[in-house]
Amino acid sequence: MSAIAERDERIARTALSGLTPTQGALSELIGEMNPDWHSNWAWANYEELVLRLSRRFGLSALCEIGGGRDPGFLPTNPALRGLSLTVNDIDQHELDCAPEGLAKACFNIAGDLGEADARPGSFDLMFSRMVFEHVDGVERAWNNIHTLLKPGGVALAFFPTLYAPVFTINRMIPERLSRALVHALYPARRDGGSDPKFPALYDHCVSSERKLRPMLEKAGFSDIHVQPFWGHGYFKRMPLIREADDLFNRLAARIDWRLMSTHAFVLVRKAG
Repeated sequence: MSAIAERDERIARTALSGLTPTQGALSELIGEMNPDWHSNWAWANYEELVLRLSRRFGLSALCEIGGGRDPGFLPTNPALRGLSLTVNDIDQHELDCAPEGLAKACFNIAGDLGEADARPGSFDLMFSRMVFEHVDGVERAWNNIHTLLKPGGVALAFFPTLYAPVFTINRMIPERLSRALVHALYPARRDGGSDPKFPALYDHCVSSERKLRPMLEKAGFSDIHVQPFWGHGYFKRMPLIREADDLFNRLAARIDWRLMSTHAFVLVRKAG
């Protein structure tokens, strides 16, 4: 067994013992992955981060928030061996389109948990990808996540952020126009396609830890890490605009200008 694997096993045993989690453990784990500034790194390493969180902290009961028809892990994925995965969505139709063999739970993560298809303390690890920008009531969603997590549980949210120009424009223009633009550029996101578009609200979708921490601490989380990213692929068919935008994002990342970030990982842990 490698030194890293031995350390992960040791930390997992400590987590399972019920000890209070070490402050900064999430930041330490992210740092070990050596994240790049560009959001391409976030997309490429999101699933690996979920698995590392599970291994590091001994988390076996997983829930993907808003996974719907396109969950991040298929039931045949060997990485899920020994883990249980529940896929959540607010829309039963989206869950009906999900692959067979997955446990499914239809409820609104920002809604009334009394009506939820899940009990408090049901999960060790809750994670989401490109979901929180669509949530109406993000503060309540984080409160609900805290309730649904077991002691020592972890949550990860990966979402686009304001005030990146491309997402600010998407927020400002009418939904009808936004849908038309996205459908024109990405046929798979048309109604009935494999990746339909949903209205984006961008409530609390920022990468400033200073702005997010009060809300997350109020929800009850003890260990908090916000990882910003810059850059996106929306201009890949527009060479001149793409190059200018890439230069802008490189400069913003170099000075850690989080107001202009495009994406973020938000990781939180519930006290054990």
